Amino acid sequence: MSDPVAFWAAAVLASFFVGASKGGLPAIALLSVPLLSLVMPPMLGAALILPVYLISDVYGLWIYRKSYSRRNLAILFPAGLLGIVIGWALAGWTDDDTVRLVVGITGLGFVAMRLWRRFQGPTDPRPADVPRGVFWGTISGFTSFVAHAGGPAFQIYALPQQMPKMVFAGTSTILFALLNLAKLPPYIALGFLHWDQSGTILLLAPVAVAGAWVGYRLTMILPEKAFFVLVEVALLAISLLLIEAGLTG
Repeated sequence: MSDPVAFWAAAVLASFFVGASKGGLPAIALLSVPLLSLVMPPMLGAALILPVYLISDVYGLWIYRKSYSRRNLAILFPAGLLGIVIGWALAGWTDDDTVRLVVGITGLGFVAMRLWRRFQGPTDPRPADVPRGVFWGTISGFTSFVAHAGGPAFQIYALPQQMPKMVFAGTSTILFALLNLAKLPPYIALGFLHWDQSGTILLLAPVAVAGAWVGYRLTMILPEKAFFVLVEVALLAISLLLIEAGLTG
């Protein structure tokens, strides 16, 4: 990292967003790796923030221990594991600019999905089903492995079900807590995680815990539409920067 100030600013914000996502605002976590990708190689940024995810996952699991969909977890978790294995197998075939493109395009895809949902208007709830769940769960596991960006694929599958807000948040939190734990061995095997990062992780962990508390409180009181608009604008800007960086090298 060439600029320590830029690194710490990005790392603190990314950790706060990770925590807030575990508190019930899953979309905001999409900003974490894109932010870090602006100041360091994307996969190293994803690896650095993974222990912060794991720490904040504990808080999220406790918050939503009674609010989740068992059927969705039973479908999505095995599929997500398959996606992680695919990401692990392809890790040696990608470079930093390719990953930046993947992260940027994933972010744009999420924004496009949200806009499409608004134009569609209200629809009838669609129940959980295995074929769609396996497909989007695998995509979610892969993009989660590459950039902790499994949220868009999860939401494409889960939003049409129109689950209660807290059940939706709990299902997302528990699913990605399990997938994050599953990502730890591949990250270590690939050499992305090192003991010399432990000091940085310890400094960032309290930021994530504070973010989880703030995220939980905001989930209960914040108008959902206003929140998503802010996240979408920020994600759009960062995604475009990453796509430009990926294309220009």
